[in-house]
Amino acid sequence: MKPKSMTSFIAKSVTVLAACAALNASAGTAPAKNPVPVEEKTGALFESIGATFDAGYDSRYYFRGLWFADNIMWTALNISVPITEKLTWGIGGAYINTAGTPFPNNGSTAPAGTYSKQGFQYSEVDAITNLTYDAGWAKFGMQYQYYFYPDNYGGAFNGTPNALNDPEFALKGAGELGWTVAVPIKGFNIYAGYYYDFRISGQYISLGADYTFAVTDWLSIVPSVNTGFGIDYYTGNGSGSIPGGGVVGNKGQSLQQTATSGFTHVLYTLAVPVKLTKSVTWTSYVAMNHGEKLRTQLNTTQNEIYWGTKLSFAF
Repeated sequence: MKPKSMTSFIAKSVTVLAACAALNASAGTAPAKNPVPVEEKTGALFESIGATFDAGYDSRYYFRGLWFADNIMWTALNISVPITEKLTWGIGGAYINTAGTPFPNNGSTAPAGTYSKQGFQYSEVDAITNLTYDAGWAKFGMQYQYYFYPDNYGGAFNGTPNALNDPEFALKGAGELGWTVAVPIKGFNIYAGYYYDFRISGQYISLGADYTFAVTDWLSIVPSVNTGFGIDYYTGNGSGSIPGGGVVGNKGQSLQQTATSGFTHVLYTLAVPVKLTKSVTWTSYVAMNHGEKLRTQLNTTQNEIYWGTKLSFAF
């Protein structure tokens, strides 16, 4: 399981920033793994094809309330192609890698209780394709996303998977089908999503909202909140669809925990987008992840504050 401490357990799957196409992460937060379709441009079909490239850093990597790694560097590329006036096809991908995650020095020559940033590996490659329909009062989306874990779902230490005896920790990849909806109400955005993970036969439901305070024409402040509910969704109890038992010897989770459904987390975020040029935006944020029923035994702390920053280029 993921280190952060020997009582930590990492969990699921990088966000490329979701709202409409993914809608499982609030605006300006850590990299979401679900790209957002690029706004259409007027003109001929070729001229209306758009793309965005994002590069960022996050002090912690939380996804759907579960911790993966520290000090992550990530990049994402998204392309959108208008099919009709209201229907858009999107395709994108992201790469995530830890630049150094503290790992207990157990078993090494270092003093007990000390930590090292060497040896722990976690990386992720995500690919997504989606369709978005703009009904005017709301945007509806359908997407398929694949998560690939070169170092295994639980990461690795010196090349050895942190899988323990839970088969979910050793996953190399998982595919997910999702349906999303986003409703703008003046400065507010309200969004929800339903996702089905084919690899573990798990389900995840997300709900979130944000509000944009336009300070100037180039500076905004965006507070947001989102939460999620999991059904057999990466609980640490193993998966019925994967051969193998539940957790054994996992110091990060109570062996008496049997819940497989419940709320995962509440994420509070305050983001500050700064429009540097017509096509370049710099966004920084601070966030607090509050672990709920399915996450309090899997993360080291129930409440954790972290931060991040990114540069976005629109083409």
